[in-house]
Amino acid sequence: MDRNDFLLALDEMLELDPGTLTGVETLESLESWDSLAVISFIALVDEKTGVVVEGEKLAKAKTVADLLALAGAPVTA
Repeated sequence: MDRNDFLLALDEMLELDPGTLTGVETLESLESWDSLAVISFIALVDEKTGVVVEGEKLAKAKTVADLLALAGAPVTA
């Protein structure tokens, strides 16, 4: 899964319009980033990439780019 595909999957997961996320957004600026979104993110990454995201590392994520890195998706375009 490439960066753009993963961003689109995150848009869908967070119920945002396709193409909303670019990677530079802070998680605290996303109204839909809550505890349910965290669980959904872990499931999304497992389903799409087979990577198991550690909760400890996820707790340190501050931006969408951090999420991309945790998922193993390329962060730069």
